[in-house]
Amino acid sequence: MFKNKNILIGVTASIAAYKSAFLVRLLIKAGANVKVIMTDSAQEFITPLTLSTLSKNPVLIDFTKNKQGEWNNHVELGLWANAFIIAPASANTLAKMANGICDNLLLATYLSAKCQVYVAPAMDLDMYKHKSTKDNLKRIESFGNKIINPGTGELASGLYGEGRMAEPEEIIAFLEKAFAKNLPFAKKKVLVTAGPTYEAIDPVRFIGNHSSGKMGFAIAEEFANQGAEVILICGPNNLKTINKSIQRIDITSAEELFKSSIKAFKSADISVLSAAVADFKPSITANQKIKKSTGTKAIDLIPTKDTLAELGKLKTKKQLLIGFALETQNEIANAKEKIKKKNLDLIILNSLNDKGAGFKTDTNKITIIDKSNKITKFELKSKEDVAKDILKTIQNLKSK
Repeated sequence: MFKNKNILIGVTASIAAYKSAFLVRLLIKAGANVKVIMTDSAQEFITPLTLSTLSKNPVLIDFTKNKQGEWNNHVELGLWANAFIIAPASANTLAKMANGICDNLLLATYLSAKCQVYVAPAMDLDMYKHKSTKDNLKRIESFGNKIINPGTGELASGLYGEGRMAEPEEIIAFLEKAFAKNLPFAKKKVLVTAGPTYEAIDPVRFIGNHSSGKMGFAIAEEFANQGAEVILICGPNNLKTINKSIQRIDITSAEELFKSSIKAFKSADISVLSAAVADFKPSITANQKIKKSTGTKAIDLIPTKDTLAELGKLKTKKQLLIGFALETQNEIANAKEKIKKKNLDLIILNSLNDKGAGFKTDTNKITIIDKSNKITKFELKSKEDVAKDILKTIQNLKSK
């Protein structure tokens, strides 16, 4: 959601300024590029050193950088930012914003900003309840700015009531919702499957494959970053999800993946099945570990349920279904056949013959084929970039 976004944080003179440090830290952790502007009086509540260390950028306070006259260009700052968050916003700064007063770098940047501006007020109860403050907030909101309402609690004066700046986590959640509205897959529900399945031979041994789940996880993260509500059904892996919009369901066997996918598919607008599902499983699973001395020389195998084929039968005209094919020979022909048999809109083809593609790698090389047999080939890329290519193709498909 915030990865590579340019976020400008404005800090004004309020006891709540300490929360700005946590806000900066959360944004940096989420992958954002963060710059901080402080008013001169804000330095009495938090040091520029703290915020510059956390943001990894110099904190800007004055119009000039040095005595030689080099200046901090408020116009460039306003153009640089994808979002400007003034947190905390004191009553004094709110009054100046409402009336176009421009007597510091923060306010000059605010007046120059071309991005969405978010305001998180912080002040004592009586100040927040005063009619002039309420009028200023209404006026600021009428300019197109978004107000992140303060919370209720104990205030610095000892009073209890409204005026506490929203917690950093609440601000992040507010921003996530605001950002998601303008993203390509906002309000879309997406099902992604990832990783291998393990089919038990006995309590110790299993039939499986080398899938790490990295490709599926990258796809799930990219969908979530582009606004989707994602259900990720994944086989055994050592990966972690990052975006909070991802609902993760861990499974082990093909049967578990089948049941979970059927359930999730009903409400999914888009489904991308990248899991490397075992095609066969033992007809009988031993209750105890099979000893080498008494073990069998042969294991009778039966086919597992074909989740992709079943979803293809259930698919409606409003749903998109995307499958994966990992091939070692006759790659294009086999992938085209799979599109028809399983009623797919797209298929993502991998070949183990391509160096850097396939299982356990951080890179992949794909070919995308649609149901009209249009073939698009891509170069070797990181799996994160491959996920972007896949989503762009899906987005183009949606717009047709």
